[in-house]
Amino acid sequence: MKKNVLYVAVLFGCVAITAFGIAEGNERGSHEIDAKVKAEVYKVLDDYMNTFNAKNLSAWEATYQFPHYRLASGKMNVLEKAGLRDSVSVFVPLQKGGWDHSAWDHRNIVQASDTKVHVDTRFSRYKADGTKLGVYESLYILTKENGRWGVKMRSSYAE
Repeated sequence: MKKNVLYVAVLFGCVAITAFGIAEGNERGSHEIDAKVKAEVYKVLDDYMNTFNAKNLSAWEATYQFPHYRLASGKMNVLEKAGLRDSVSVFVPLQKGGWDHSAWDHRNIVQASDTKVHVDTRFSRYKADGTKLGVYESLYILTKENGRWGVKMRSSYAE
């Protein structure tokens, strides 16, 4: 009798823990990625890269969430709001190094919830003739704020 009660208690506890985990999964993140979230996030990343390549700073910043964080070269930069930079300071240094455009090599969502996604990325920078300038591993964190997905943080090995 005691074994049956213990068995039922353990079984009930496992079911409760599993149910709690599923209910909380959307808030705590999961390796199971909702197809709608995935499509929305990839659309933002496509827009991010396309507007960057078009050198359209205001459209590029429209793919961000603010404050926006970038960790690169051992330094955290915080952009409090859109419009604080100018196109010359953003794009001319890249162009002086021969940069013409960039492209995603891969984008893999590794964890997600309904409001936050971690994306393992790698992108390459290219000259106009297609010569590769560099390859950079990065982690992008996108958040859904006020009903809109945007890039909240980037941590990359790019300069």
